[in-house]
Amino acid sequence: MAKTKGPRRPKAETPKGFRDYFGTEVTARKAMLDQIAAVYHRYGFDALETSAVETVEALGKFLPDVDRPNEGVFAWEEDADWLALRYDLTAPLARVAAQYRNDLPTPYRRYAMGPVWRNEKPGPGRFRQFYQCDADTVGAASVAADAEICAMLSDALEAVGIERGDYVIRVNNRKVLNGVMEVAGILDPADPSKFEAERGIVLRAIDKLDRLGEEGVRALLGEGRKDESGDFTKGAGLGEAQADVIMHFVCANEELRLELWAERKGYDKFSPEWNTRLRASILSDPLFSDFQRDAQSLAFWNMRICKFLSRLVSTSETGIEGINELEQIASLLDAQGYGPDRIIVDPSVVRGLGYYTGPVYEAELTFEIKDEKGRPRQFGSVAGGGRYDDLVKRFTGQPVPATGVSIGVDRLLAALAAKGRLEDTAQGPVVVTVMDRDRMADYMGMVGELRAAGIRAEMYLGNPKNFGNQLKYADKRGSPVAIIQGGDEAAKGVVQIKDLILGAKIAQQATVEEWKSQPAQVEVPRENLVQAVRDILGRHT
Repeated sequence: MAKTKGPRRPKAETPKGFRDYFGTEVTARKAMLDQIAAVYHRYGFDALETSAVETVEALGKFLPDVDRPNEGVFAWEEDADWLALRYDLTAPLARVAAQYRNDLPTPYRRYAMGPVWRNEKPGPGRFRQFYQCDADTVGAASVAADAEICAMLSDALEAVGIERGDYVIRVNNRKVLNGVMEVAGILDPADPSKFEAERGIVLRAIDKLDRLGEEGVRALLGEGRKDESGDFTKGAGLGEAQADVIMHFVCANEELRLELWAERKGYDKFSPEWNTRLRASILSDPLFSDFQRDAQSLAFWNMRICKFLSRLVSTSETGIEGINELEQIASLLDAQGYGPDRIIVDPSVVRGLGYYTGPVYEAELTFEIKDEKGRPRQFGSVAGGGRYDDLVKRFTGQPVPATGVSIGVDRLLAALAAKGRLEDTAQGPVVVTVMDRDRMADYMGMVGELRAAGIRAEMYLGNPKNFGNQLKYADKRGSPVAIIQGGDEAAKGVVQIKDLILGAKIAQQATVEEWKSQPAQVEVPRENLVQAVRDILGRHT
């Protein structure tokens, strides 16, 4: 007779696309978020915590980077309603702003921090649950609100340890790109639905500039391109003149640097030989890369790039409006001391433009790291946002201006680790060892005194029979100090205090003479326990 199998044991494994966070990771994240929250609070923003669950209807079709409504969420049906875990922290804000509009101040400044969930295919470094850290202003139409967000983001990055020079915040405007599309003949203000497919291809092509280069983008603006595998991607079908307009926008930064170079050298930027002999020689000159960095740090860069873009969109009212907004933002930031060394107008920023309606911004870390193959590369983006004036309108039926930014918490933590700004290990608690089971109250009394003095401490709760195991436990916990009191010490009214950090150093590198002169274990009167522990901890901070 076959044995009846018992119930199947569950597998002890994390679900695919999710991960667990342990002590040091959680502590480091909390410390970083506390520093960011302090900056947001200083700017007058209030904290907001919303439910992790929203109605699918509230999440709507405004999910970033997703074409279809409700795509990418964890959802379920309940009492004829569909509910879902929040996809981001912006959609819940829109719901809150509409639901409590009669109670909240206008404008309403809020920041929020917490996990979000996306039902997407996981991959390396891509999880289905991750932390976001947002700050938004709802109800302010002035671009002063956008400038404030950029300044606050700059302060937040520096507050957590990203030094000036290691980051840049790039600012663009959806209206400028719309103006370029209008000039190129693929956006009709009277009928925005016309050429929608062509604009979608153009946007995706612009977003691939870093990967495909100018030649690849231009091919996608035209008939299309064939990749290395032979697969063909259909293009937008633009004519050469139309593609030229888009490419002048795409390459605006390089074009302006060339223009400034030519001015400095006394060349005529618009001479017939510019696009052949002169342009080729400048781009191949190794000194040009140095000039690019120099040009970006010039005080007039933001002004000049706006003038350059004005020439591209001169026949579009929407484009000119976008340029004026960029100039205002640059002027407001400059008045506060945030120049192009920190915040720069950059037309290459293209962020989920179906989601945004005006200024957009992105924080990029500019220092180099090594990838998994040991190759140097820049760290890249850690935050982004912009103006989204139509999101709250879904609930109210009336336009409600809003702007905000979201920091990728895990990305920023990884950046701080790469810069050596995070502690590799967190210091554990002081461990009070147990030498005599009958004196548990005495040991717990020591723990109580240490905790009352603000010192992190715990009593060993395992089997005290093997004292060596207690010290191994303290070592695994990363404990700086172990407290020891057996019967003899108790009779004399003393305790032994073992400096575990010093002991580890001595064991690794000290000579016998040094070991004798720096004993890692000392005996002190019982009443001096707290002060003695404080002294040791003070030596290691």
